[in-house]
Amino acid sequence: MNNIEQTVKTFLEKYNIDKPEKVYLVAFSGGFDSMCLLNALKNSVKNKIVAIHLNHNWRGEESDEEEQNCKNFCQKIRVDFYGEKLPDNTPKTETEARNARYEFFEKCAKKFGTDIIFTAHNKNDNSETLIYRITKGTGISGLCSIAPQRGIYYRPLLETERKYIEKYCFDNNLTPNNDSSNSDKIHKRNLIRSDILPLLSKINPNITDSLNSLIHCAKEEEHIISEYIKLIENKILKEGKYKTKDFLKLSEPVQMRIIYNLVTPLVPQDYDRLRIQTLLNFIKDNNTSKSGKICSVTTGYNLYVCEKYFELIQEKKSENISIKINKTGEYKNGRVTVDIRECNSISDKTYKPSGRVVFVDLSAVDFDFELRTRKDGDVIQPYGMSGHQKLKKYLNAKKIPNHKKDELLFLAQGNEILWSVGLGLSDKIKVKTKPTHKIEVKIYGN
Repeated sequence: MNNIEQTVKTFLEKYNIDKPEKVYLVAFSGGFDSMCLLNALKNSVKNKIVAIHLNHNWRGEESDEEEQNCKNFCQKIRVDFYGEKLPDNTPKTETEARNARYEFFEKCAKKFGTDIIFTAHNKNDNSETLIYRITKGTGISGLCSIAPQRGIYYRPLLETERKYIEKYCFDNNLTPNNDSSNSDKIHKRNLIRSDILPLLSKINPNITDSLNSLIHCAKEEEHIISEYIKLIENKILKEGKYKTKDFLKLSEPVQMRIIYNLVTPLVPQDYDRLRIQTLLNFIKDNNTSKSGKICSVTTGYNLYVCEKYFELIQEKKSENISIKINKTGEYKNGRVTVDIRECNSISDKTYKPSGRVVFVDLSAVDFDFELRTRKDGDVIQPYGMSGHQKLKKYLNAKKIPNHKKDELLFLAQGNEILWSVGLGLSDKIKVKTKPTHKIEVKIYGN
């Protein structure tokens, strides 16, 4: 077994994925790196291996020929091949290409029932990524460059220089694809590879080793910082929410880091210092809000801040729930079921509702209701009170966050709320001597 194959074998053992029953997926472009990795894996393990290839469809016939070369190579070494081709109208940008690749990889993981995908990033890639991130103004986390393992992705060649990968291919008579776009300097990483690193090597001939040494130092520092931040978060986190007042007592650098940790899993490539500072200022500006304020973080996610806590919330499409009720029985609408039954067995003047079950007295109201979400103009006569108030004021008094209000369900008669499900009952249908009905609401998947 040669050095690269031994490197791969050692990597599998280190990450405890050297299990014969595991299906290994290999991101396979057919270039030097991925052909080296695929061949080394084939020679090192007895697992089922599937080479997964995404044809980006950027270079017409050349892309198709490369895909065919990949198929031919897999057939030659007896490895399964699976490929897909992007539509012609896919935007031809580095970002879109990367997003499409990882969507394809995730799809393949589900298709083949595995949680192991190998990519062929190497030591030179790590150096190039580091330089690219420095030019973008990265912090210590960014200096860590490419991780050897992230989620389902594993990179056995990350400590191997490209020259040894090329030697492996030549020694084993492999014929990798030569992607012509790799020489196009319009792509930033190609510019770094072809121009910037050679210039830096004039200052330091061992520039690749030096840059990777910086990467390892950054990872060590990052580990120390993460341990420290974790200790602090344990004190200011409650049920996944950050306590606003305790957070604001911290130093600003620690505050910035906590926000960074919170949002970067959603957008690891795009969040810069200015945007982190913007979110911190939003927290400071709205730390006394009772009902809370919302600030956009990225597509589908917002930062919610109120006087008690702040958290990331995922945007949800409001469900159009409307269930007409004109007699006893069970009614359904999507995930929601409401069951209203006559009840003559409970006598309790002091009964107060809780959760999604209430006992009520409907003897003084018409049996014509609607279970729905809130509407403009809704009013309620809160339990124990003689007058009405706007539903908005009622919900604010209950300290319901604004982003939660549209998710609530209400038993209504016209614009009058008789029951705010899970919150409270109107005085109008409270039990005076004995309940006439029991109402239960079930929300499936919640």
